[in-house]
Amino acid sequence: MAEKLTIRDVDVGGKRVFVRVDFNVPIDEGTGEITDVSRIQAVLPTIEYLIGQGARIILASHLGRPQGKVEESMRLAVVSRRLSQILDKHVAATRDCTGAEVEEAVATLKNGDVLLLENLRFYPGEEKNDPTFAESLARLADIYVDDAFGTAHRSHASIVGVAKLLPAVAGLLLEKELRNLGGLLKNPAHPFAALLGGAKVSDKVAMVENIMGKVDCLLIGGGMAATFLQVLKYEVGLSLVEKDLLDTAARLIAQAKEKNIRLLLPVDVVVADEIKAGTKVDVVSVEDIPPDMRIADIGPQTIKIFEEELLRCKTIFWNGPMGVYEIPRFAEGTQAIVRLLAGSQAKTIIGGGSTAEAVAGMGLSEKMTFVSTGGGASLRFLSGETLPGVAVLLDKA
Repeated sequence: MAEKLTIRDVDVGGKRVFVRVDFNVPIDEGTGEITDVSRIQAVLPTIEYLIGQGARIILASHLGRPQGKVEESMRLAVVSRRLSQILDKHVAATRDCTGAEVEEAVATLKNGDVLLLENLRFYPGEEKNDPTFAESLARLADIYVDDAFGTAHRSHASIVGVAKLLPAVAGLLLEKELRNLGGLLKNPAHPFAALLGGAKVSDKVAMVENIMGKVDCLLIGGGMAATFLQVLKYEVGLSLVEKDLLDTAARLIAQAKEKNIRLLLPVDVVVADEIKAGTKVDVVSVEDIPPDMRIADIGPQTIKIFEEELLRCKTIFWNGPMGVYEIPRFAEGTQAIVRLLAGSQAKTIIGGGSTAEAVAGMGLSEKMTFVSTGGGASLRFLSGETLPGVAVLLDKA
C-alpha cells in the first residue's frame, strides 16, 4: 500500500478539520463512567498537534452499537468531559452530528478549539455509507483526518464517504499503526514469532496464510488450538471446534512443515466442565482431555515451552488471549505471556482487541513496542487486505 499523506503534510492553521477518531470506550453501566481511557490517550498526539497548529477541530466517533437510533446511554458527552480533563481544555459536545445547531457550533470555533460531535451511529446513514449523510458531515469541514485505525476496515460514511469529499490525510496514530504493522510484513527482525489465540481459527486464517513466508515460528493457544488438536487426532472434549475449518487447519499444519516453520501447539491445558468462575477445573496433558470437559487455558508446561521459544525471538506479534482471561482461574496463560513480552528485548507488537485489553488490564501497555488499537483492522491489514479507510486517503507520491 502506498504511503499516505499525514496532518504534517498539509496546512491546517485556521482550517476546520474533521477528525474521525475511535472513542468507542468501555463505560461502567452502574456509574456511567469510562473505565479505560487508552483509546482516548492514543489519539492525543493528533489532537494536540492540531491545537498547536491553530486548527479548528471537529472530532467524530461512534460508541457501541445503537443500530441507527438514539440511545441515551451511548451519548458521547461523557467522553467530551473526560477529554476536557485530559487536555485541560474545554471540549464542547453537540447533541447531534448534522444540522443547523451543529453548523452553528462549528461556526463559533476559534483556532485551537475542540468540538466533539454526537455518536455517529445514531444515524442509519453512517453504517450504510449514505452519500447525503456523508455530504452533511463534509459541509462542516475543510480537511478530513482519519485517526481511527480500529474502524479503517469499515466502509462507513464518516470513514470513506467524507474522505472522498474533502482533502483526506492520516492522523499520527493511523500513521503509527501502518508503520508498525507494515514493518511486520516488510522487514521483521528474525527470528520472528506469531503467537495466536482467541476463540476462532476463522478470524485468523487469511492472516496466517499471508505471514507464513515471513515467520520462523507459529505458536497457537486459546480456544482456536482445539481445532488444530482435533486435526492431530486428540480428544478435545466439549471445546469449540470449527468443523468446517478442519481441512484448513490441516493445510496450515502441512504448510508450516513444508516451509520449515516451527508450529507449537499446547502440550497441556486447563480444562473445566463449564466456562465460569467456581467451576470444576483440572490441568491435563492434551492426550488426556476428558470428553465431558473443555479447554479454558494453556497449561504450565505449555507456558514454559512458549516462553522458551519467544525468548529466542527478535520480533513477536501477538493476537488473541491464551484462555478465557476474563475469569481469573483461566487467565494465567495470558498473564504469563504479557509478563514475558513486557520484559522482552524483542520488538513486541500487540494486535489489538482483547489482547490489547489484557495487556492494558495489567498496566503493561507501555512496556510493549506497539499496541494496536484495531483488532479486526490489524488482522485484515496483516492478511494483505486493502482497508477502505486507508485506501481513500491521499498518497504521498
